[in-house]
Amino acid sequence: MEFSAIILTFNSEQYIETCLRSLVSSFVEIGASYEVFVIDNGSKDRTRKLIQDVTDEMNANIQLIPFEYNTGTTFSRNQGLKRAEGKRIIILDSDAYVTSEVVKELGCYLDENNECGMVVPKLTYPDGRFQISTDHFPTLWHKVRRFFFLKKMEGGETSEGLEQSPVDYAISAFWMFTKDLLDDIGCLDERIFYSPEDVDYCIRVWLSGKEIHYLPQYSMVHDAQEISRAKGIKINKFTISHAKGLIYLFLKHRYFFGLSGLYKRIESIKAVR
Repeated sequence: MEFSAIILTFNSEQYIETCLRSLVSSFVEIGASYEVFVIDNGSKDRTRKLIQDVTDEMNANIQLIPFEYNTGTTFSRNQGLKRAEGKRIIILDSDAYVTSEVVKELGCYLDENNECGMVVPKLTYPDGRFQISTDHFPTLWHKVRRFFFLKKMEGGETSEGLEQSPVDYAISAFWMFTKDLLDDIGCLDERIFYSPEDVDYCIRVWLSGKEIHYLPQYSMVHDAQEISRAKGIKINKFTISHAKGLIYLFLKHRYFFGLSGLYKRIESIKAVR
């Protein structure tokens, strides 16, 4: 098996059909063997019907893993990761739409660059605007700034000048990593319910001696909803869950305001490999 893809859905009828069709079509176009696991977190809309429709119409290797309630992002995705047999693993958001070029070229890149454990493409919004999807590991101040000023930050930044490079972490709208990496560092941390499980996993990639590489020459659309961000002063349950996850992340990896200690640990691991 060349690829295993894991997609999480929750009332995703607006996006999931396009997501699945783009993914399966990409595998078919490059002639790759694949399996797709869709874990549904208790959708009450037409999500499950649309998944079955795409499976039937495309004769696709899609396996639906249904839950009757929302189990968060880590436990649910881990149900797919534990079943994955592909040489390369893709974590994909239900509102992200891949291309055959992204799948093929990032897969080749993983094969040819042993130091790279995870590779990610550039993400754009549906209207073509650049989307910030990679960053330094978050500190408390950085998260506050990003929470309130993300739109302004994106408005002043373009894809021009962003080069292929290692990055601290990437959001999990699209990750591609090796099965060897998964066997080494394990699944997502289920003590984090919703977020920032992506940051935690990326830290663990670096602490394993592998790198995360960003390839902006290959891009795809992510129709991001960013449900954890409060609108105005309203705080929703996802915002609270995210805040709890951040506190857990800082305690787990022993940093809060600065990154020097974390970077030193990463460098010491790389030095002995």
